[in-house]
Amino acid sequence: MIKPVEVLDVGMHGDQVGRLVMAPDYRAVFEYDPGWLARGFSISPFYLPLQKGAFTAKRDPFDGLFGVFNDSLPDGWGNLLLDRLLRKNGINPSSLSPVDRLSIIGSSGMGALTYYPENNIANQNGINDLDTLAAQVNEVLNNENTESLENLFQQGGSSGGARPKVLIQIDGDYWLVKFRSSSDPPNIGELEYNYSLLARRCGIEMPETRLFEGKYFGVKRFDRIDNKQLHLHSASGLLYASHRFPSLDYVDLLKATMALTRNIEELTKVFRLMIFNVKIENMDDHAKNFSYLYKDNKWQFAPAYDLLKSDGFNGQHITAIAGKGNPKFDDIMTVAKQVGISNKTALKIYEEVMDQK
Repeated sequence: MIKPVEVLDVGMHGDQVGRLVMAPDYRAVFEYDPGWLARGFSISPFYLPLQKGAFTAKRDPFDGLFGVFNDSLPDGWGNLLLDRLLRKNGINPSSLSPVDRLSIIGSSGMGALTYYPENNIANQNGINDLDTLAAQVNEVLNNENTESLENLFQQGGSSGGARPKVLIQIDGDYWLVKFRSSSDPPNIGELEYNYSLLARRCGIEMPETRLFEGKYFGVKRFDRIDNKQLHLHSASGLLYASHRFPSLDYVDLLKATMALTRNIEELTKVFRLMIFNVKIENMDDHAKNFSYLYKDNKWQFAPAYDLLKSDGFNGQHITAIAGKGNPKFDDIMTVAKQVGISNKTALKIYEEVMDQK
């Protein structure tokens, strides 16, 4: 049974970051802990600066929750699992507040943030056999039975994205392994793996990727280094940009990257990724498909992920390129000019990406 949460403690690496509550007007209120103010860092620099006092979240686009905490909640596949599991236990999903949902995530979410008290609703031991997990995914997608809900939620319910996936440990490392959805081609795993190899050849910073058993695409978790969790923040949560519809331009994304990292190398990483997405026609380049890590006491652009030829919004990129959904070369160079990348550097990156096969 889910116990309603009035005050949620937010932590990181065993330290108290702050406290989170839902106000009567259904907007979240957050306050940093004094100890974190003395020794920590801003977990969301644009909306939660490291300072005393209570912060109140905006109503949109995260249903009254701060973007950085919305990043911890599941999306798509994870929400499907959670809502079905709640109903199986006689709980109306709409009765839970965002704070209640964060308490279910507890310490199992992506990144380094943890939430207490925890409301555990799945306590099964994990399964590492990928064929068994794939079969369980198909059962859920086909509504065949609900016996596998707890296990799948335990292993992947806290991850983002629409595709079915699990978080498992393989050979001592933590991996995110994806499975085919009902709308995917049979070889979707091989396709995404090949795109990851192409991205690396194009100079895109990528985590390690594998094609397990010749069919399951896996990406090594980049939010963990030597078993230590790193703070992860999506561009969606950082900028309060919805990922459900077009809400961002690469110009804005690049300017935010420079403001956050103060590093031209991080800026060019995003520019290179933009060109790659144009190259492979990855039009589903929404705000949650870009993230930042707080690592070595500084912010940096996270390794790329979810790189696959895909539809966007009415056949256009969800993140616009200088205002265009179907950009040309001149639009790409306009982006470079507007964010301070020299024509020479922009052209060099463009050729490195576009000439690679």
